[in-house]
Amino acid sequence: MSQVVDKLVDKVTNLGLSNTLGGSSEKPAGPTVYVDEGTGSDETGDGTSEKPYATVLHAMVAKGQDASILTRKQATDDWAAITPTALKKAKKSYELHEKKMKKAAENKDKLEKEAAELKEREAKKLEESKKIQLVEDTSLPTATKVKIRGCANYHEKRVRVFGWVHRLRQQKENTFIVLRDGSGFLQCFIGGKLAQTYDALTLTLESTVEIVGTMKPVPEGKSAPDGHELVADYWKLIHAAPSGDDAFSNKINEHSDPSLLADYRHLVLRGEKAASVLRVRAAMLGAFRTTFEKLGVLEVTPPCMVQTQVEGGATLFKLDYYGQPAFLTQSSQLYLETCLPSLGDVYCVQESFRAENSHTRRHLSEYTHLEAELAFITFDDLMTHIENVICDSVEIILSDPVISKLVYQLNPKFQQPKRPFMRLDYRDAIKWLNEHGIKREDETTHEMVDHVVGDDIAEAAERKMTDEIGVPIFLHKFPRELKAFYMKRVPGDEEYTESVDLLMPNVGEIVGGSMRISDIQELLEGYKREGIDPAPYYWFTDQRKYGTCEHGGYGLGVERLLAWLCDRYTVRECSLYPRWPGRATP
Repeated sequence: MSQVVDKLVDKVTNLGLSNTLGGSSEKPAGPTVYVDEGTGSDETGDGTSEKPYATVLHAMVAKGQDASILTRKQATDDWAAITPTALKKAKKSYELHEKKMKKAAENKDKLEKEAAELKEREAKKLEESKKIQLVEDTSLPTATKVKIRGCANYHEKRVRVFGWVHRLRQQKENTFIVLRDGSGFLQCFIGGKLAQTYDALTLTLESTVEIVGTMKPVPEGKSAPDGHELVADYWKLIHAAPSGDDAFSNKINEHSDPSLLADYRHLVLRGEKAASVLRVRAAMLGAFRTTFEKLGVLEVTPPCMVQTQVEGGATLFKLDYYGQPAFLTQSSQLYLETCLPSLGDVYCVQESFRAENSHTRRHLSEYTHLEAELAFITFDDLMTHIENVICDSVEIILSDPVISKLVYQLNPKFQQPKRPFMRLDYRDAIKWLNEHGIKREDETTHEMVDHVVGDDIAEAAERKMTDEIGVPIFLHKFPRELKAFYMKRVPGDEEYTESVDLLMPNVGEIVGGSMRISDIQELLEGYKREGIDPAPYYWFTDQRKYGTCEHGGYGLGVERLLAWLCDRYTVRECSLYPRWPGRATP
C-alpha cells in the first residue's frame, strides 16, 4: 500500500498540486541545490546549476538535509524538484551516512587515545631501558673473533663477530638481526635482558654492532643463512645509523629513480644484488687470470696516459701533461704488441676511456678492458683462442659453489656457452638481416630500408639478430672502411679485414679483435689513409721494422661479459662506480 501512496505523491508533485497524500506542503527552509545525475560531479561540483553535484546524498552532506534539491537525469532535461520518494530514500541514506561518520569519529578518538597511551608506554619503557647496562660474562669460555664466513667451523662454540645490521626484526621480548660483514650473512638471536636495553629498542638498519655468543643450528622448521644462528650472550652497539626521514630504508629502495640510485651508489652497494654482481666480477677476473696462466699468456700493465690514439680521435679524453698534449688511453693494444718479442703472448686488465656521448645500456665512458696480443697465429687461431678463454673462464667461475650459486640467483636461466661458437661472415649477416626483415634507418630520408654491404650494422639490428639466433656469434671479415688502420686485410679479398666481433645474446658485442698489419709499408699507408701523423707512433712502427710476424689480438669489455653472465639490463650495474656522459660522481 505504501508503494502506491508514494507513486501517487510523486504524480501530484509533478502536476504542481498540494501534497496531501503523504508529504508536507511546506518547502524546505534550506538553500537550493542542483543535482545532475549525468554530468554532475561530487568531487568538483559546488551545487549550483552551472556546477551541479552528481548525487542527492552528497548534496545533503554538503548543504544539509533541509536543502531544496532540484534534479535532472541529463543536461538536456529541465530542472525539477526532487520527488518525495527520492527525498525519503536520500534522507535514509543521509541518516545512515551520519551514523557511519559518528562511529568513525568515535573510532578515531579511540585510536588516537590508544596511540597516545602506547606512545606513553613506549616512552616509559625507553626511559627504563636506559638503566639496563650489559657487561660481558668473563666466566664464559673466551670468544674467538671470526668473520661470518668462518662461523660454520664454530658450531656449539663461543664466537665474537662484527658487522652491519642488514635486516632487523624486533619482537616484544626478542630481537632477530641478520648481520653482514662483507664475508657473509649471519642470523643473530638477542633475547631476554639483551633485547631490553635502550640500544636494542632503538636499533636501526645499517648500524654497526659487536655480538658475542654461541653458534647453534637453527631450530627445526626454521630457516637462516647457512642453516645456523648466533645465540647472543652479550652485544654492543658500535655506531647507530640514523632513524626517521634519514633512515637507510628511506634513502633508497628497489623502486627508486635510476638517477637517485646513481647518486647513492655507495649505499646501493650494500644491497645483496649489487654486492653479488661485484663478487661474480671478482671471480671472473680471477678466472681470466687462471685461464691465461694455463695458456702461458703473461700479464703486463701498460700506461693509461698516452700520446697516441687507437680507435679514432673523436673519442679521446684530452689532458695537459706538463704542457704537452696527452690522452687517457682508448686501448692498450699498441703497447701490448711491443711486448711480444720479449715476453711472448701477453694480456692486461686495464681501464680504458672513450669520450663517446652515448647513453645506451651497454656503453660506459670508463670501463675495464681485458686485452691480449698473440704472436705467430692465424685468424682462425685467434677466434679459437677467444672462444677457449671465455668458455674455460666460465667453467672456472661455475666450479666455485659459492660463486655459482650467486650466478644462478642473478640469472636462473643461464646456460654455459657451447663450443664451437657460430662463425658468421659480415656479408652473410647482411643477407640474414634482410631475409628476416630487420631494417636500418636511411641517414638522408630517415626511412627504414634494407641493409647493404658496406653498412656499419647498428647496435639495435646487431643485437636483434643475435637474440633471434640465440647463441654466441663470431661476426667476422668487416669492410676495411669500417675498421681501424692497423687491421690486416683478408688475403685475396683486400676490401675486407681479418676482424671479428663476438656477439652474445641479450648484450651484443663483448669482444672486438683482429689480425694486425705485419708489413711496415702497409702500416704507413694506413697512417696516411686515416690522416695520422706517424711520428708519435715510431715505437709502434718499429715492431714491423725489427723482426715482424703474423700476430693478432682483441679487447673484451669486462662489464659487458658480466652483464651477460649475470643477466643485468645495463653495464652500469656491473661497475663499482660507473661513469657515463654527465655522471662522474660519487
